[in-house]
Amino acid sequence: MIRTSTAPLLIGSVAYTPNVVTVWEGMRDYFAGTDTPIDFVLFSNYGRLVDELIAATVDLAWNTNLAYVRTVAQTEGACRALASRDTDVAFQSVFVSRAGAGFDGLEAVRGRRLALGSRDSAQAAILPVQYLHEAGIDDDDATFLRIDSDVGKHGDTGRSELDALRAVIDDRADAAAIGVNTWRSVTRGEIMAGAIESFWMSPEYSHCTFTALPALSSEWAEAWLANLYAMDWENPDHRAILELEGLRRWVPPNLDGYRSLFAAVADQGIHDRW
Repeated sequence: MIRTSTAPLLIGSVAYTPNVVTVWEGMRDYFAGTDTPIDFVLFSNYGRLVDELIAATVDLAWNTNLAYVRTVAQTEGACRALASRDTDVAFQSVFVSRAGAGFDGLEAVRGRRLALGSRDSAQAAILPVQYLHEAGIDDDDATFLRIDSDVGKHGDTGRSELDALRAVIDDRADAAAIGVNTWRSVTRGEIMAGAIESFWMSPEYSHCTFTALPALSSEWAEAWLANLYAMDWENPDHRAILELEGLRRWVPPNLDGYRSLFAAVADQGIHDRW
């Protein structure tokens, strides 16, 4: 059924950190001054968020890349990616080791111990395994230490990546796979300064995107998108929200950026797990 109500659009998101509430309260306040007001509901995990989008409990879902891939699979493609952060269209996975360990590429992982983040983290588990497979390094060619410390959040908390880094420092692993945001914290000296170095970075891929089903009409979606794209970094009120959500501007999604994850999900047989 096509949405015809004039009530605020209901957006679903996952509460992976306490400041998510602050972000969405700010978004609600911003959209209250537009012709497409919103409200929001928070979920504990992405599996539930996807299910409630499909059940039409929410009009839009703020999805991770894995949640988007799952939505495509469960709706046989009857969904639409609407918008991403500018930081979402150039995401990467980074392989790291202790400084001076001599790793020089993916082949160096062969026969070694690799710490991976939570099993539902695209950047720290699913895609890293895929990149190894594509390089000819199968599951039996390395020892994977899987650190499932934030399952359900698709790696958004970053906790499992920090735990993977700690495993390298503590010599429980020789290397680790982390997301580029965590790697930037390392390079800025915010964590483990000087102790960790990168030895391989993946091609860029896409991360989060707002996802809608056909029940949200094109007219509603386009009107909401126009207001979303109107958020301006130079406006101090807008900037406060954008900074918390980790972007400078909203951009159209790069659907090509999801190809690697679609391939990984298919090859690893994980369509319906999370």
